[in-house]
Amino acid sequence: MEITQFEQLVVSALEDIKGKDIQVIDTTRLTSLFDRVIIASGDSNRQTRSLARNVADKAREAGLTVVSVEGEDSGEWVLVDLGDIVVHVMQPAVRAYYNLEELWSATPARPSRPGSAAARAA
Repeated sequence: MEITQFEQLVVSALEDIKGKDIQVIDTTRLTSLFDRVIIASGDSNRQTRSLARNVADKAREAGLTVVSVEGEDSGEWVLVDLGDIVVHVMQPAVRAYYNLEELWSATPARPSRPGSAAARAA
């Protein structure tokens, strides 16, 4: 399956269970481990678990491999590893605290300090 079709499958599975604030981040230039990070929010532990379970079920139905699912016990943050796509389903407070969108964005949200190695390399 092509990555854009795979991405659409995941987003549709999240939308089916009313996932909120779905963000797709292309990580091909940042890591060779996976191509996309998809982040979504759920309003409760039950919803985050349901969102993650629906993503895993839809992937299996499409003949794709679910590498692992982590965090279902607490339901505050559930990670679904689909190989080329990693899905994070989080409650809003957890999502705001970890701010994965900034972590995986290609350009830093804050400029580095003028004397740092990163600033000299830029």
